[in-house]
Amino acid sequence: MAKKEKKLVNKGKGFFTEFKEFINKGNALMLAVGVVIGGAFSAIVTAFVNILMNVATWAVPGGLKGLVTVLPALNPAQEGLEGVGQYFAKGDYDAVALKVGQAAGITDEGQALLYGSSKLASNYTAHGGKFCFNGAAIIDWGALLTAFISFIIIAIVLFIIVKVSNSVAKKNEEIRLKAREEYYKKHPEERPAPVEEGAPKPTSEELLAEIRDLLKAKK
Repeated sequence: MAKKEKKLVNKGKGFFTEFKEFINKGNALMLAVGVVIGGAFSAIVTAFVNILMNVATWAVPGGLKGLVTVLPALNPAQEGLEGVGQYFAKGDYDAVALKVGQAAGITDEGQALLYGSSKLASNYTAHGGKFCFNGAAIIDWGALLTAFISFIIIAIVLFIIVKVSNSVAKKNEEIRLKAREEYYKKHPEERPAPVEEGAPKPTSEELLAEIRDLLKAKK
């Protein structure tokens, strides 16, 4: 029994050791950091785009959320409540609620308004300056524009990051080549022979022999 328990403990230690090595790898850590930063950056872009769109749609009733189109009903399930329809203006909410309550046979105005409000709240959702029936087909132009502009902004930012990264890598390569050329100027004997086009490639044996000769010469 002790041997089995020891074996299980060793397996557990081996698992956690492998997991620790995986987490400590640079690629895994960089991926995790990239996901966190990407999520935060996406939230900033979305908030920025919402501000821009709200300013651009200032004159639209309900602003950005009011940019919706309710498609015509193709079946009774999309028609909305009887006497109300697929949508109604936000300012008419109390009047519509009272109408729904009275249509249900409630004579008391307060009770009718309360019943109608409950009925509307469970069947309609506010989109800017109007309430739309939940079963109706709706095109949310505001969400589409927000997603499109967010994509453009993120694409531009990523393009700039890649461009700067490539520029830095190119400069680093130029510095490396320049430093190597300076080194060969001071140590011309170590400059590799130019490779002639069409010349046969050296075999493994020839390369090993060349390395052997170089090592002997340095002794």
